[in-house]
Amino acid sequence: MEFKLTEEQRDIQDAVAEFCVGHFAPELARRCDREEEFPRDLHRRAAGLGLIGIHLPEEYGGQGLGCTENAIVAETMCRYDSTLGTALILSDLGCELIARLGTDEQKGSFLQGVASGESVSAVAFTEPARGSALSERLDTVAHRRGGGWLISGRKTLITNAPIAGLFVTLCQTDPDARPAYRGQSLFIVEDDASGVEVTELRDKMGIRASPLGELSMDEVPLPEGGILGDVNRGFYQTLDFFNQSRVEIAAQALGISQGALDRALSYAKEREVGGVRASDLQAVSHKLADMAIKVEAARLLTYKAAWLIDQGRADPRQSSMAKTLAGRTAVEVTDEAVQILGGYGYLGDYDVERMYRDAKITEIYEGTREIQKNTVARFLIRG
Repeated sequence: MEFKLTEEQRDIQDAVAEFCVGHFAPELARRCDREEEFPRDLHRRAAGLGLIGIHLPEEYGGQGLGCTENAIVAETMCRYDSTLGTALILSDLGCELIARLGTDEQKGSFLQGVASGESVSAVAFTEPARGSALSERLDTVAHRRGGGWLISGRKTLITNAPIAGLFVTLCQTDPDARPAYRGQSLFIVEDDASGVEVTELRDKMGIRASPLGELSMDEVPLPEGGILGDVNRGFYQTLDFFNQSRVEIAAQALGISQGALDRALSYAKEREVGGVRASDLQAVSHKLADMAIKVEAARLLTYKAAWLIDQGRADPRQSSMAKTLAGRTAVEVTDEAVQILGGYGYLGDYDVERMYRDAKITEIYEGTREIQKNTVARFLIRG
């Protein structure tokens, strides 16, 4: 058992850190947060260095690396800045599904553009009346028409929707299926297709550089080749996707936690209270110790889940455990970081205020923490 990164993985970590130090300007992060602006130039620079879609196949612009390396990128970027890091790591959402399930034509058409930074992708799963309950009958339906498909319905709370060039969309293809999830399929819907309308949702609490929106589809025509994977297997394919995407969100949460700890520790070592460093006060030092313990526990669980995926032994229970613990840790650690900085921690000029707001979403998207507990409990009870 070895609890360390390989030399190649450390090189990746160092390269990402060097990029962040050179390009994650505080002024840029605060502007993107304030104006809810996606950092396009930064995204292109990251893609030019191969830091976007690092886990996509090499023949389609990626580096052919694994879930562990993707987690390293996510953790490191979000450690340096939660807002900019999140925007970058989520820019290739759904491409794992295309890489795994797509035809050669689909891979060639979509993956290269995302990996190169020319395009941004999104997944469209959530519906207004469904939330995380994807196993129920979906209101978004796809039915055959001639030699292709027509899709109608509405998806909401879609990360990247206002800037995405493509949406991997879950639809009900068999309305009579019992249970309903046995009649769901995945499709690739492009933003400029006839009948597609995207509405931006603004004034979010956090991750404000990652645009959010709704996707409305009114009889959107797709060719037969628009379907991704097998007909009526979309629900199962989505669950497989969640195994990996939840690890990425756990790594995002982990990075936010570590970044908040870094900033709180630095402040406490410099701040003097009555001639004594704040870090030498037991009340503060115990907070820092508790934060470090939580971060390390989340790190071990996150990288174990990533390692299992890379070993071909993806475990939904481990992925859900990692996301649950890392998300809770991010919320608790950023809260304590604000507390340690006191009134300064409440000001927008200090990163921990923004990190505190950015952390909460990690307990919500890619399945709420309650959904994760359902998964863990189901595996426990089954034995």
